[in-house]
Amino acid sequence: MVYRLEKINLSHGSGGLAMQELIKNIFLKKLYNPILSTLDDSAVIDLKIKRIAFTTDSFVVSPIFFKGADIGKLAVCGTINDLVVEGAIPRFISLGLILEEGLEFFILEKIIDSIAKTAKRENVYVVTGDLKVVEKGACDKIFINTSGLGELIRDDLSIKKIKPTDKIIISGSIGEHGLSVLSGRKNQGIDFGIKSDCSSLAGLILPLIKKNKGIKFMRDPTRGGLAGTLNEISSAIKYSILLEEEKIPIKDKVRSASELLGIDPFYLANEGKAVLVVDKKEAQSILKDLHKHPLGKDSAIIGEVIEEKRGKVLLKTITSGIRILEPPIEDLLPRIC
Repeated sequence: MVYRLEKINLSHGSGGLAMQELIKNIFLKKLYNPILSTLDDSAVIDLKIKRIAFTTDSFVVSPIFFKGADIGKLAVCGTINDLVVEGAIPRFISLGLILEEGLEFFILEKIIDSIAKTAKRENVYVVTGDLKVVEKGACDKIFINTSGLGELIRDDLSIKKIKPTDKIIISGSIGEHGLSVLSGRKNQGIDFGIKSDCSSLAGLILPLIKKNKGIKFMRDPTRGGLAGTLNEISSAIKYSILLEEEKIPIKDKVRSASELLGIDPFYLANEGKAVLVVDKKEAQSILKDLHKHPLGKDSAIIGEVIEEKRGKVLLKTITSGIRILEPPIEDLLPRIC
């Protein structure tokens, strides 16, 4: 088809014929469902549920393609995961795109293919969206904004329920996403062979929270990594968290690359992991169930909430020293998601 050879220009965001053809030939073709097909200003959805979770996020990752994923998959998985850790089944997503003039059609099509494939696999519908085109240089190729709507199946997950002796679980090894994206940046000139962990947590987490009420709170450790997420938790609950370094799963490639670059892996972004705060009595049972799923095979109990009321994250090092993991002051790696 001729449009495959074209590039995005300002007319594709004008609301005219070019935009209509773009929507028809790419978006409707690949994302079709009865709700989206009406192309109304708002999606009309019949919600036969009592309570919903609602989230929104924006994705400006650079580069837009990296080992293990791309900006399209990242947008869908990131939105799904925000709903899942809140205790909700993801149902519907909106898709807002800002395209740079000159973006090749085949790149746009590849990203929409990725969005469609991920959404279909996770049984999530893209039901409404928006398209804008800006002058060359006004954005970097493509930015994506999403909103997600989910059906709450656990409305009792709360940071307020956390107390001393509760255990901290991480659902897998940390740091892959941050280093994968960094490796993909041309100016680095290095490839560590590290694949992003970008994936949906729905299959791992949703059956678990239905089964086990010992899970009190969850968060996905994206920007700021594990250290950033746990600092947010400890600050909110006013108790400290004590981690054991030797129990935190980190792949050898991530550890080596982090040492080479002088980067602390505890602050690297993750896009397919969850931090769970669980009742001490249920921790082993929850860990056993996590290990049954491919995404949870490396999950581990890495620490606990302690009585100390400083709201700090403390790390017991391999040499038995104590190190404070301070909250991140700025993004370790900008435009990581």
